[in-house]
Amino acid sequence: MSAEHAVYVIRHGQTEWSETGRHTSGTDLPLTPEGEQRARRAGQTLARLRGDAPPALVLSSPRARALRTAELAGLTVDEVTDDLAEWDYGDYEGLTTPQIREHVPGWTVWTHPCPGGETAEQVGARAAKVLDRARAALPSGDVILTGHGHLSRVLIASWLNQPPTSGVHFGLDPAGIAILGDERGEPQLRRLNVPPIG
Repeated sequence: MSAEHAVYVIRHGQTEWSETGRHTSGTDLPLTPEGEQRARRAGQTLARLRGDAPPALVLSSPRARALRTAELAGLTVDEVTDDLAEWDYGDYEGLTTPQIREHVPGWTVWTHPCPGGETAEQVGARAAKVLDRARAALPSGDVILTGHGHLSRVLIASWLNQPPTSGVHFGLDPAGIAILGDERGEPQLRRLNVPPIG
């Protein structure tokens, strides 16, 4: 892997549900006006971080909020892939953690199941497929992945050869950017939760 090339992980901008803490997987919500503004600024931040060289590969989740974030950030998406879709929360779609804990005390997505949804291992398997593609493209340039909060945190953990549940240790705000690279062949988290400019 080239030391100068990196994987840039961008979380989509704010939606009404992300602002209120409702778990959002398949529900295809638009960005809020603030979310759109922050997505534009994330594009400016991305340009400052990586310069103007064209990326080798840009992948996006199929959800409108991720695709709109990529568009507003000035990115041309090469491919839309379900592997970058958010964790499937199943029966907990649209609920907040406090609401879920009324029935399942101590619940978190990292430690408990999502009935009707995905396990951490299933999300980790999708993340691994995305990262395999990213590694294959890196010799030709940077790779940019536009997706979601929990899935992006699993990507970071997987890059560092940690289990999917280690994603709990990495924060990523709406329109935040993480930069994954390596140091002499060892995977490295170069930057975490870089905020949009402005």
